[in-house]
Amino acid sequence: MSEAEASSGMAGNAGPDEKTLQVLRDMANRLRIRSIRATSTSTTSHLTPCSSAAEIMSVLFFYTMRYKQADPENPDNDRFILSKGLPFVNVATGWPGQGLGAACGMAYTGKYFDQASYRVFCLLGDGESTEGSVWEALAFASYYNLDNLVAIFDVNRFGHTGSMSVEHCIAVYQKRCEAFGWNTYVVDGRNVETLCHVFSQAAQVRGKPTAVIAKTFRARGMPNIEDAESWYGRPMPKERADAIIKLIESQIQTNRILVPPAPIEDSPQISIMDINMTSPPVYVADDMVSTQKACGLALAKLGHENDRVIVLDGDTKNSNFSDIFKKEHPERFIQCYSAKQNMVNVALGCTTRDRTIAFVCTFAAFFTQAFDQIHMGAISQMNINLIGSHCGVSIGDDNPYHMALEDLAMFRAIPNCTVFYPSDAISTEHAVYLAANTKEMCFIRTSQAETAVIYTTQETFQIGQAKVVRRSDNDKVTVIAAGVTLHEALVAADELSKEDISIRIIDLFTIKPLDTATIISNAKATSGRIITVEEHYPEGGIGEAVCAAVSMEPNIIVHQLAVTGVPQNGKSSEALDFSGISARHINVAVKCILMN
Repeated sequence: MSEAEASSGMAGNAGPDEKTLQVLRDMANRLRIRSIRATSTSTTSHLTPCSSAAEIMSVLFFYTMRYKQADPENPDNDRFILSKGLPFVNVATGWPGQGLGAACGMAYTGKYFDQASYRVFCLLGDGESTEGSVWEALAFASYYNLDNLVAIFDVNRFGHTGSMSVEHCIAVYQKRCEAFGWNTYVVDGRNVETLCHVFSQAAQVRGKPTAVIAKTFRARGMPNIEDAESWYGRPMPKERADAIIKLIESQIQTNRILVPPAPIEDSPQISIMDINMTSPPVYVADDMVSTQKACGLALAKLGHENDRVIVLDGDTKNSNFSDIFKKEHPERFIQCYSAKQNMVNVALGCTTRDRTIAFVCTFAAFFTQAFDQIHMGAISQMNINLIGSHCGVSIGDDNPYHMALEDLAMFRAIPNCTVFYPSDAISTEHAVYLAANTKEMCFIRTSQAETAVIYTTQETFQIGQAKVVRRSDNDKVTVIAAGVTLHEALVAADELSKEDISIRIIDLFTIKPLDTATIISNAKATSGRIITVEEHYPEGGIGEAVCAAVSMEPNIIVHQLAVTGVPQNGKSSEALDFSGISARHINVAVKCILMN
């Protein structure tokens, strides 16, 4: 709908009276004044874009949105996404395009899981809209008919360093949004009456999300600054700020404060706390099961324990076994296709206000494409669980592009992220349940190769607690591993025992937090000798984690076995041997360290 059409349609739709409209204008000006005061005290100012959206914010928060001011986290409140730190902003999106994807997750949860009346509003800048993740989100929202979602494009024609390529050609934004299947309005973003009208109209739309393309001006209402290029990121001198504040104050005609409408209280009461494993794992010793498949089975089992467990997939469900969950819980499976950035953003939105327990499944190597979204999720302290499959070189004949060899470094660098690396089917099932009960970000690293079950069904697991899976009083070296390389270490131990050489083997289970006490105590019991072996590049992996853990301890040496070159195709055993992390290489390393 064009700007003229949006304005002409108001005659048949009773909106706010003139007194209310004036209050909304005055509240927009008060927002400008507060923006000037807040940003003038900073050495780097974002004053001008704040001012461009003042009318939009006034109409949204004091006319359109339903919420309880005294209870911003109320599950029935409408949601709002903006790149600012406000109580209503549940996800720290930053300006590089994450906000709309998170809004999609909130809207999907509201429409399909909560089946509630709350709506989701997302304000985007035109600079932000050049990010590809925004258009991934537009496609997602249209495909899933998220008619409870409204995206507002604040088109003030500027990016960070200058004007945008399309500047104020709002018809371009309109055509793009319509091409993605969105109901679209073009409005004058300074006109509170028109804004009230289109937001009311959007509430009546069914089967489509709504985009509001608002033409605005940076530094609106500020003489010689409005729509100027040179003011972004610059603080305003106090004298000039005071003069502009006085000018804006002179335009305020009322002292009224509008109270937002109350929300419709129809969100279900839910609990995502304390999910117990009501039955033990069904595996027996020496069963050959890949941790990828065990993870898919564990997710399906977890889904029966709590109906708020959801799985998001990046078009890899037939490879990472998330299709097992889909088969048993189809209504809680979200197919995000190959849009990895949007998949993580949607998961962040789904988990806000503790509405779901989200597991995001794809090849671990693909999470590198969504690192910014993962980073921002950690800043927001979001409870999402990321499951990365096809780790390391043991995936064999698959393309090296699919081999995750830097994922441990990536997730170890994320603050407060728990990194699980299970080594058999039983420990994998426990990792899934522990992640579901952990209220911050978790990463579970799984492997394609089938490996033997080594734990009993009575075994217990804790975050930050390693397992000593082989030990004797005569152990000469401590070998630390996880996943496939743990099984290579067990093979090496059997071979070395034939030569009367005993080694101790530790399964880390979690790479972060690391069980430093177990590592140090066992290293001391084996004369300070440690060998780490991993399906990962040496940078940021298990070896470096262990080195950091023992760095303050005297007389402990660490020898690292890791993938040092570009991986190649080949059978699993060949790939492990070529990369220098097979049982044969562990055997050689043990003998070498004993000779020194």
